[in-house]
Amino acid sequence: MARDDDRPEDLYTGPIDLAGLSAAEESDLEMPEISYDEQRYPARPRRLRPRDNLRGSSVRRIRTDPRTANGTNPSYIEWLVRQSMLKDADVLARQLSGQPTMWRNAYARPDARRAIATSDVWFTAYPISLITRPGQSFLAALGDDELWSTFERIGITAIHTGPVKRAGGIAGWGETPSVDGHFDRISTAIDSAFGTEDDFRDLCDVADSHGGSIIDDIVPGHTGKGADFRLAEMGFKDYPGIYHMVAIPPEDWHLLPEVPEGYDSVNLDPATEHELAEHGYIIGALQRVIFYTPGVKETNWSATAPVVGPDGITRRWVYLHYFKQGQPSINWLDPTFAGMRLVIGDALHSLGELGTSALRLDANGFLGVEKSTEGLPAWSEGHPLSHAANHIIAGMVRKVGGFTFQELNLTIEDIRDTGAVGADLSYDFIGRPGYHHALATGQTEFLRLALTTSLELGVAPVQLVHGLQNHDELTYELVHWATRHGDDVYEFRGEEISGGEIAEVIRAELTEALVDAGDYNRVFTQNGIACTTTSLIAATRGIPRLDDITEADVPAIREAHLLLCAYNAWQPGVFALSGWDLVGMLTLPADEVADLISAGDTRWIERGAHDLLDVDPDATRSTSGMPRGRALYGPLPAQLEDPESFASRLSAILDLRREHGIATASQVDIPEVAHAGMLVSVHRLDDGQADTDAALQVTVLNFSADPVEGTVRSAHLTPQSSVVDAATGETIGRVDDLQSFSVSLPGYGAMFLLLEAPEAE
Repeated sequence: MARDDDRPEDLYTGPIDLAGLSAAEESDLEMPEISYDEQRYPARPRRLRPRDNLRGSSVRRIRTDPRTANGTNPSYIEWLVRQSMLKDADVLARQLSGQPTMWRNAYARPDARRAIATSDVWFTAYPISLITRPGQSFLAALGDDELWSTFERIGITAIHTGPVKRAGGIAGWGETPSVDGHFDRISTAIDSAFGTEDDFRDLCDVADSHGGSIIDDIVPGHTGKGADFRLAEMGFKDYPGIYHMVAIPPEDWHLLPEVPEGYDSVNLDPATEHELAEHGYIIGALQRVIFYTPGVKETNWSATAPVVGPDGITRRWVYLHYFKQGQPSINWLDPTFAGMRLVIGDALHSLGELGTSALRLDANGFLGVEKSTEGLPAWSEGHPLSHAANHIIAGMVRKVGGFTFQELNLTIEDIRDTGAVGADLSYDFIGRPGYHHALATGQTEFLRLALTTSLELGVAPVQLVHGLQNHDELTYELVHWATRHGDDVYEFRGEEISGGEIAEVIRAELTEALVDAGDYNRVFTQNGIACTTTSLIAATRGIPRLDDITEADVPAIREAHLLLCAYNAWQPGVFALSGWDLVGMLTLPADEVADLISAGDTRWIERGAHDLLDVDPDATRSTSGMPRGRALYGPLPAQLEDPESFASRLSAILDLRREHGIATASQVDIPEVAHAGMLVSVHRLDDGQADTDAALQVTVLNFSADPVEGTVRSAHLTPQSSVVDAATGETIGRVDDLQSFSVSLPGYGAMFLLLEAPEAE
């Protein structure tokens, strides 16, 4: 949030102790040669700096105006230090170090089922989009007892708050707004726009009284341009060690682009990136440029404007940012380990100070980068350092009694390997594009390919968070198929094609069905499609404009939406959904968020403001200023009075999930199907104990709008078993000697079936 005043009221203008501001003492130690994996990343030793460049310089004490906002003002430096996350982390670490509570929990290995036992159905909030009572903060609204009573009736057991700590940047004495929905964190303090620390603690207490829990975020890959980054630019103490940033000597500033007036950095073009790599300053191009936008972000590197430090030296830096320019990447293998200290401190603050039960690890697959062989991009995805860093983060969280889940949009093997030692759960980037594609085309072949491949490669659905809409786009990067397995050959639609070709086909069909068919969903850079679940469904039903949706269209949209709920909820793992799902939100007209999407971030159309409890029916915007969107289902209290509403029928879906323990079951088969629109999954209700005598459950879904009749066949079915519809208690058939039985489903139909084995002779 930008400040109106130009400096804080409590500005300290007295003397400051500058002892220790210098770099390391002079040393004759030789810098060791860098070594690389000889097989995949051949070594190219090259001494990039003379030894003298490792030596520290003495501090020059400079008299300056106490209002000056740069490194020459000791008061400004102290003000930044007091706000920095690294300083908070150091203080918190000293408070927890040596305490017996640090040794009471197992922490070495991830445990998905333990995490699921804590909470298995999550509401994923988005702070700036929730309409609250007049004068009520976002956090106070989430801690409303009426909301938790409503969630209990539906079957929701946890709230993922989304990022609520201060984010954005600092310019001079003031703050600048977030550039990425508060995922550019700059402080451990709660942003006053969302409430207070007391509000957060009250929320945790109310959740606990209803048998629920609260999940917070940490961002181990980057920060915003807050106090920590500003101190790093000045070369102050350990702060440069937080980031992957390199100081460019003045004699080579001619290699850097000029920074326009009013900006603090500028993105490098590919030619400059290559030249700086050739000079040995940076590792060069990475494996991909996330959020690539011509003229805005063409590489993952930016150059800063000149910045003066407390030592009187003016520096220019080149820094890494996987995402936006305002999100400088953290260096997890700097000798100061400053980045690691910052992230762990932020995590412990959420768990120990605020009272959360779990943390989401945002974009945690990009924590290691390494120079590759000549002519190839740097190794930046699936790096062993990412695995090691995730192990440390997740281990620390488990050590204090919490759990983590990761948002890792990489290959299935990366999800498997990172999850083997790191986060307890992973966001489901495996089946999510597949089920959207199945609904868009009425064909489940790609979804079945994704699910069977996941099982074959060792990622079971119990390890995943199966989500509907969240704040991000519907991703169609299909990283597994397009990158590591791009040249592998698969059987698809009756022919053999490569993984890369499959990715191209799925992307093209999703774009055609969801974007080209209407004027309300939009492509988001090269990552995916900005849409809500209901606007996605509207597009699959051929509705050209959202204004064309009438009350007569709502039942079919609701049926398809409930089908997607059943798909995600009736399999092992966590089920997650958002406020946009609960009220049936459509995308916002682009002109209502024109200023937000002007730089290419079309995701803002899917983040309309919504009112869960009908607390302010006249509000046209959220407190944060997001325009109110059109909700097809309406507020939750009214929905729960109608047994045919979305919320009421969702509650019935979740009742079956919980009654039969599907969340911690084992998936044993995704069989072939008799109809292209069908999906069948077979589960053993064994709570992960590999008990072959445990009861079997079968989920049968119809992703087409038309009724289907088909046969369910699986080698895991026992002949002569009775097939019982769990929703009605009715026996609908019997497994024949070919280990199959027949089913009939309406359009968008879903069945939760239990198999009762025949009694012994």
